[in-house]
Amino acid sequence: MEVILKKDVEHLGLKDDIVVVKNGYGRNYLIPQGYAVLATPSAKKMHAETLKQRAHREAKLIEDAKAKAAELGELKIKIIAKSADGVKLFGSVNHSHIQEELAMLGHEIDKSRISIDGRNVKRVGNYVAHIRLHRELTFDLPFTIEADPDSIIKKAKAKKAGEEQTEEAAPKQENIFEKKENIDDVLGMLSGKKAQEDVEDALADEATEVAGDTEKEQTEN
Repeated sequence: MEVILKKDVEHLGLKDDIVVVKNGYGRNYLIPQGYAVLATPSAKKMHAETLKQRAHREAKLIEDAKAKAAELGELKIKIIAKSADGVKLFGSVNHSHIQEELAMLGHEIDKSRISIDGRNVKRVGNYVAHIRLHRELTFDLPFTIEADPDSIIKKAKAKKAGEEQTEEAAPKQENIFEKKENIDDVLGMLSGKKAQEDVEDALADEATEVAGDTEKEQTEN
């Protein structure tokens, strides 16, 4: 008997195929389980009309998908993301970000139809998003990720502020040239002290000689 499959049946056929099966298999399993209907002349006529309408509808959907692909091909997608060094991102970019960018440009596309190789992008650069516009048509949309210059500037300022705080916290080395006495004063003081010591030594020597002479005179007398 002939039946029209309403669902895919393994080892038999795909949905909408007209196949020949044994009467028992068709009447006792395929038809009762909803996998097929009997291929009567009227059923075949309706089936042919359904396929014709579906083909027309599918062709229209494919044409619409191609038109959408042409529109997307004219877009320049640029995503500005926060980065500390201009290369690595603070977070990551995924299909949701692509959906948001497209929506802002007037193209509403479900994020389930958008995919990115690796799923998440964590560095600046040029990439491609795959957009499934129809089961028979997938469009590759190029996009660029650039670092937010403000985030780099803020990071640099924060780093500089941290370095300045570290320098302020570190003990300063004593600079002898910043003392009240300069090097000339120190040398002058040392010279004066040396001169005083010389005078004192001379006086001591003279006193010793006088004492020696006195002692000699007393001995002679």
